[in-house]
Amino acid sequence: MPSATDATELTGPTRRERWTLWVVAALVAAVVLAPLAAPGYALLYDMVFVPRQPLSWQLVAPADSLPRAVPMDAVVSLVTQVVPGWLVQRLALAGAVVLAAVGAGHLVPTRRRAVRVLAAVGYAWTPYLAERLLIGQWGLLLAYAALPWIVRAALGLRAGRAGALPRLVLAAAPAALTPTGGLLAFATVALLVPVRGRPRSSLLALGALLALNAPWLVAALTTGAGGTSDPAGVAAFAARAENWAGPLAALAGTGGIWSAQATPGSRSAALVPLATLVLLAVAAFGAGPLRRRLPPGVALRLGVLAGGGFVLAALGTLPVAADVLRWAVLHVPGAGLLRDGQKFLAGYVLPLVLCAALGVERLVARWDRDLAALVLGGAVLLPVAVLPDLAFGGAGRLRPVSYPADWHRVAVLTADEPGVVLALPLSAYRAYPWNAGRVVLDPLPRYLSAEVLTDDTLPVGGVTVAGENRRVGELRRLLRDGRPVAGTGVRWVVVQHGSGGAVDPAWLTGLEKVHEGPSLTLYRDPSGPVGAPAEGPGPARWAVVAALGTALLVVGFAALSALRRRATRW
Repeated sequence: MPSATDATELTGPTRRERWTLWVVAALVAAVVLAPLAAPGYALLYDMVFVPRQPLSWQLVAPADSLPRAVPMDAVVSLVTQVVPGWLVQRLALAGAVVLAAVGAGHLVPTRRRAVRVLAAVGYAWTPYLAERLLIGQWGLLLAYAALPWIVRAALGLRAGRAGALPRLVLAAAPAALTPTGGLLAFATVALLVPVRGRPRSSLLALGALLALNAPWLVAALTTGAGGTSDPAGVAAFAARAENWAGPLAALAGTGGIWSAQATPGSRSAALVPLATLVLLAVAAFGAGPLRRRLPPGVALRLGVLAGGGFVLAALGTLPVAADVLRWAVLHVPGAGLLRDGQKFLAGYVLPLVLCAALGVERLVARWDRDLAALVLGGAVLLPVAVLPDLAFGGAGRLRPVSYPADWHRVAVLTADEPGVVLALPLSAYRAYPWNAGRVVLDPLPRYLSAEVLTDDTLPVGGVTVAGENRRVGELRRLLRDGRPVAGTGVRWVVVQHGSGGAVDPAWLTGLEKVHEGPSLTLYRDPSGPVGAPAEGPGPARWAVVAALGTALLVVGFAALSALRRRATRW
């Protein structure tokens, strides 16, 4: 059982400590996201924001592809109907950094303000956050930021605190914007909430988390793309070595993302593995205080969360495990979620940071007060010193740009005469001259209100990972044979200039040029069908909408219950 002192520490930070955490978190966010003070949109890999994202079926409930951005795209589409996309991007990124820092600072069980600041900076300035930011996965960063708040709310629910369940739902809602984040939230709740004598609260919590995950689960069950993936993706998306110490050491230091382009240059330094070893040693020293200061059994469950996250992250790098994973993604629907296992490392990062902060506190406990303060201050700055190129948007990689005027003109023309749009040259990712050559997921499907067909094959290094969209696959084979697009059911063709790849003039035979600009050229197929597909949305898509509506109702009810600020009957 925790001592009286430990129990006091579990009550959370004082008002002064809370203000300190918010100020520190704001400073960290300002340093990391400094380039976003300029106007425009930061477009980098998976990070795509547009002025006003349309509320289309392809974004809400994709029929021909796996629901990797469900319900995130639907939520962004709803929000950008009233808030401009550039502001949504800044709120999402700043919110991820700030809430990650404040959440970790709140969660660490200590009475020392400097230790809370250490946990805050340590959690908001990690290779994991840097690499997922540089690959543009802002939805996953929201899940990372939500994790300490989910843990804190789960502990409140275990203790039977009034209003804990609504707070848990609200904390988990941002995480459930993506399938990976939703699974992380569900696993955390499933590990921490169950306690002897309170089965009803556990069932309600798990039911609420299931409802939050329902949109992407229903979309996965009803998509025409099937639930399996190309096993080549296991090797392509496996954790990679960032220096001489290998991939497992990179993961132990909270890095190891599969993409070398999304890895900060400082991670290749020869001394990084030594810093990782010191971090692990200090964290091991702080594991005891964490166990004593948390309710009985909670530290062990956090250890299971950390161990599970690390194992999932390492699966693709282990010979036997990689073979099993390749079989699973080919034969087991949904197993493709585990290809990029490094995403799940978030479950490892949080317990590691908490233990490391308490380890530093334990190390300086018997030192002279001035020396202890000096060491704590140095420990706070150590994450920045080891990873300096997270500052200023990853050393300038996250830099806003403006869409060329062509994009608005093409959006207007295709909206006036609806029909399916094909984006050429076929490529999932583009490197536009007006985006300084930075690679980004094709923004056209989110910019136009029409359905846009883009290639979904992914070249990763020397490996090509096949896509799941059967319709795009048929068009790819047709173009490979040099046949024209005309007569394939496509109404519009948009050629994106300077984005990589060539367009065979034979593909455009029989098309009418409607608009030609420096960045886009728009063609119309006179024989192509006008309007939405004749089959309409169908029951599968309405099922996704129903699941999304249910999730929104659960969040809304939780928000109302939390605002009442009194115990609910749950």
